[in-house]
Amino acid sequence: MKGAKLLTCANRCIAGKSTQVQLPLHSCRRLATEAAEKRGAARESGSFTLNLFRGRLETAQVFPFPEPLSDDQRQTLQELVPPVEKFFQEVNDPAKNDADSKIEPNTVSGLWELGAFGLQVPTDMGGLGLCNTQYARLVEVVGAHDLGVGITLGAHQSIGFKGVLLFGTPEQKAKYLPRVTGGEYAAFCLTEPSSGSDAGSIKSRAVLSPDGKHFILNGSKIWISNGGIAEIMTVFAQTPIEKDGKTIDKVTAFIVERSFGGVSSGPPENKMGIKCSNTTEVYYEDVKIPVENVLGGVGNGFKVAMNILNNGRFGMAAALAGTQRAALRQAAEHAATRVQFGKRIADYGTIQEKLARMALLQYTTESLAYMVSGNMDSGAQDYHLEAAISKVFASDSAWTVVDEAIQILGGMGFMKATGLERVLRDLRIFRIFEGTNDILRLFVALTGIQFAGSHLQELQRAFKNPTAHLGLIFSEAGRRAAG
Repeated sequence: MKGAKLLTCANRCIAGKSTQVQLPLHSCRRLATEAAEKRGAARESGSFTLNLFRGRLETAQVFPFPEPLSDDQRQTLQELVPPVEKFFQEVNDPAKNDADSKIEPNTVSGLWELGAFGLQVPTDMGGLGLCNTQYARLVEVVGAHDLGVGITLGAHQSIGFKGVLLFGTPEQKAKYLPRVTGGEYAAFCLTEPSSGSDAGSIKSRAVLSPDGKHFILNGSKIWISNGGIAEIMTVFAQTPIEKDGKTIDKVTAFIVERSFGGVSSGPPENKMGIKCSNTTEVYYEDVKIPVENVLGGVGNGFKVAMNILNNGRFGMAAALAGTQRAALRQAAEHAATRVQFGKRIADYGTIQEKLARMALLQYTTESLAYMVSGNMDSGAQDYHLEAAISKVFASDSAWTVVDEAIQILGGMGFMKATGLERVLRDLRIFRIFEGTNDILRLFVALTGIQFAGSHLQELQRAFKNPTAHLGLIFSEAGRRAAG
């Protein structure tokens, strides 16, 4: 992908309205702010990460640490967490799920009964009505026990029907949310054989029927989680639209039901890890989609896709915080009981350092996850870079922590019986899907550079006509002097 295109994509990924930064109220800064508002030039943001690129310390989303839960929400979590933990300890069998490459039927039915497939759906539509922070806490429990089950749950609600929650009309929500909490699986269908990280290059195509009542969809998707079991799918396809007197293709999001006809799936993929999650190709042949099933407006599919992915990334960090905690516990227990050369191996400095670094990574991962979810629950709009960072850091850290846990257990860690080799296999995909870590690093850098660049362009214009922009010039000079 060319640099200009990456910059465009990075800009488009930052969705929603920006949050104004509260600036100090001395005269020059106030003049600069008022002038900027009149021009509508360099935008402001409440994002801690974005402002680093301008050399600013914007602490609104960092200090104090967000505490969005009410007393009632805390009480709800206290009631929900113990039965979910008990379920994964006593009912779910991660080793059998992995060996059979499918989730055991009693586990699936139990998860539906617990309401685990509709954690954030409003209660009047069959869900539990949890906020992002409550969701993160339950996902952390799942991540500590079985990442394959976690992917099945996440593919369903974190991305599968998340578009309906974020962009659905009242009619779409009333029609589909009770179904996705009542036993029908959902899937997010974006990736294609020739379109991975470059989501805008998809080839699937939907054309309006002559009577204007349907879009006719043709194309295929690959590596779709829940692809073989989903009845309701969020599908992205190119659609022709009129712009400036010309017909161009733009991506549109659709709610597609398997029952529409023309939808079929390939066999389950044979994967390295997360084996119990269903992953298949999905094919669409002359699928008739009612026009009322357009999600987010014709031509707005890229925005819909990016918002869904940005909105769900904190959940990955929360799950992997649970994974790291479980691995750290297992390693610490072994180190405290394993004796070599007449001493517990926990008494050796090299083991202590490993455990300390593992704890450091887990602590930071968990802090990132709950900071992002807390800011989202508090109404923050610019959290997309922080969410991307949480996903990158969590997936890198989890790999390191589990790898070190295996090292501490030695030969025992290499055996299937300890479960760590399965966890390590499961973890490898987390640095790839929902935005590869490489692309997300580019996203953070390019978005930050663009944010800084808009401010520098404004300063450049100001110096060309300094008498008309004294407020801005004095404000910047004062800021740099103070910094």
